Amino acid sequence: MTQSLNEEGQTAPLTRKVKLATVDPSSERSMEIDEEERLAIMRLLDLRDLSNARLDYRLRQTSGKRVHLTGRLRADVVQTCVVTLEPIPAQIDIPVDVEFWPPEKIDALQQRAEDPSQAAVIDWPEPIDGDAIDLGPLVYETLATALDPYPKKTGAQFQWSDAKDPVEMPKNNPFAVLKGLKKS
Repeated sequence: MTQSLNEEGQTAPLTRKVKLATVDPSSERSMEIDEEERLAIMRLLDLRDLSNARLDYRLRQTSGKRVHLTGRLRADVVQTCVVTLEPIPAQIDIPVDVEFWPPEKIDALQQRAEDPSQAAVIDWPEPIDGDAIDLGPLVYETLATALDPYPKKTGAQFQWSDAKDPVEMPKNNPFAVLKGLKKS
């Protein structure tokens, strides 16, 4: 497995290069993660478990040297309940629809996006790296955004209790002075 560096100089948890020369719109492909990648993703996403992670996808080349990916990301995850700290199992099953563009076209899109007269909602494309696309970051980011940010066990409620007695305000605080002015 070849690992690339992200913008912060950290090693990416998942890298999977697909050569553009192998793009065949008539074939469906699958991508699974290995044990090392699984452990790295679990650590980064604070998961108790990650299993059966799989991207089933189809690629097709479009105009302007672009590549369009459609597919489904599936995984079984176990997160930690934010209230009880118990395990919360969940199944991820979401569609994936992404375009990969040459870097120069992304640069032109960036310039257009910075122009206020061209403002619009843009589903940002992923970059083509030379003669390949990297599906690893796409899988990792899609999985990360599909997770519940605050997983909570059904029926779990947080009960706040403060062991300290309520603090009484000193008599010479600004509010006490204002209260005294109101009485006059």
